Parts: sequence; C-alpha cells; structure tokens
Amino acid sequence: MLPPVLIISISIVAIEVVVGVIGNGFITAVNIINWIKSKKVSSADMILIFLSTSRFILQVTVLMHIHSLYFTDVLKLASVYKAFGAVWMFVNHASLWFSTWLYVLYCVKIINITQWLLLQLKLRIARMVPWLLLGSLVISSATSLPFLWITPSTYLCSSTGNCRENSTAHITDWDSSHLYLLLLYFVGCFFPLILSVITSALLITSLWKHTKKMQCYADTFRDPLVDVHLTAIKSIISFLILYLSSFVAQILLIMSTSQSKDDVKVAVSLVVSGAYPSIHSIILIIVNSKLKLAFRLLCQHLKHHLENMTLCLIA
Repeated sequence: MLPPVLIISISIVAIEVVVGVIGNGFITAVNIINWIKSKKVSSADMILIFLSTSRFILQVTVLMHIHSLYFTDVLKLASVYKAFGAVWMFVNHASLWFSTWLYVLYCVKIINITQWLLLQLKLRIARMVPWLLLGSLVISSATSLPFLWITPSTYLCSSTGNCRENSTAHITDWDSSHLYLLLLYFVGCFFPLILSVITSALLITSLWKHTKKMQCYADTFRDPLVDVHLTAIKSIISFLILYLSSFVAQILLIMSTSQSKDDVKVAVSLVVSGAYPSIHSIILIIVNSKLKLAFRLLCQHLKHHLENMTLCLIA
C-alpha cells in the first residue's frame, strides 16, 4: 500500500499529464491543420509542432517512471531501464532545445537590431529553423545515447525478470552510474539554458532602451511594441522558472533510488517535474494569438454543442 502523500502526488501528476496531453495535442492539431489548409508553415508553427510533440512523449515517460517506481518491475531490468532512460533524456533535451529556439525566434523578430551579426541572423532565421530543429535532434541524441552504455546498479531484476527480495541493500548507495546520468543531464541542458537566459536578457535590454526612447510619448499613446516585449519577456521568464524548477526536481528524482527514498521528497519532485510541460503548454496557448483564437472558437463550439444536447434531452 502506497503512503497517502504518494497517492496524492500521483493523482496530481495524472491531472497534470491529462492537461498537458490536451494542451500539447491542441497546439499540434491547430498548427498541422493550418499547415494543411495554407500549404505552408511558418517558422514559429514548425517549432511549436516539434515542441508539442516532444512534450507529449515527455509526459508519457513521466507516467512510465511513476509506474516503474511503484507498480511494476519491468523497467527495473537493466536493458529496459537503459532504453527508457535514453528516451527520457532525449525528449527532455529536445524539448528544451525547441523551447529555446522558439524564444530565440521571437527575440530576433522583436528586438531592434543594429549589430551586423544579429541583423544577418534576423534575415536568415526563417531558413535556418529546419536545420536548427534537425541539429537539436542530433545534439539530443548525442547527449542521450551514451546512457545505453551506462551499467546501472539501481535495477532490481535479473535478466530473466526475477526480482531479488533482498535487493534493497544493493541500491542504497550512490555509484558511478548516478554520476554519469547527472553528467549527461547537465551537459544536455547547459547550452540551451544559457541561450534562453541570453535571449531573455536581450529582450529586457531591448524593452528598457525602447521604453527610454518613447518616454516623451507616454501620455500620448500606448506603444504596442512595449506590449509585445512584455508578453515575450513574461513568456520566457515563466518558461525559465518552470524549467529550472523541473530541472531541480528531476535531479532529486535521479538521486532517489527505487527503494531508499524520502516519500515526501519524491512526491513533491514528481508533481513539480510533471507541471513544467503542462503549464508551459497553457502559457504558449495564451501568448499565441492564433492558438488563443482557435481555443476560443473550440470553446464556443463545445458550448453550443452542449446546449443543443441539453435541449434535446429536455425535449
């Protein structure tokens, strides 16, 4: 029987996953439908398709991780454990890269660029996006495939699937496999996180310069570029807060072994790590005018459908 704190946390994570699956599925569906209708796709929409798809897979791995901790032994087989770990790390790193490129694209389009290098980037960013996405997949593979060669000591089952009853003694201590796992995780996250921080700094600097330049017109009209800056800054800062929280939570989960763990720490870590892909998908819908309009139309359609069903039942 699971402790109550874990039952509550698993229930919350299940709700987060449902919200995330609906949110990311909605983002993917809207962008693919628009792609089919217009026969073309913008750079931002292409990134959103890759991002929402990777987030969907990431949330599936969260569920599988919970299942492996408490309900099954199959993921504790060494071969399955390594394959699952490589997939989790791949989609986690790829999702982070896709989010970073999305905000880099927004930043390049919004800020007033005078430097030659950044100006060249602004002119060519649309053509670079497919290659950036492909490069992200290659880099994510490079930082996740080495996991397949790590020999974990934390699995509980033999290669035949028989689990050792006294295996707790073998998994309570840290070893090199934990260190390698953390190293791969850090390496895959370091560069996109740094790039995201630089992007947010550029946006804040651009907003400060623009606001300073437009102060004399403050009483005359509201500058729409300020609103664009603020929306982008709020979006990227919320992303950084969510991801860094998830980053810490995932490290705590890596450090927790399947038997020697603090239930409260694991419960909080699961909830925090599961919140990142779900909440960020909602933020993306809110800040994207096309997605927000499509969501409103969907809500109106569902409301109209429910009203018709209610009238039919009453009649």
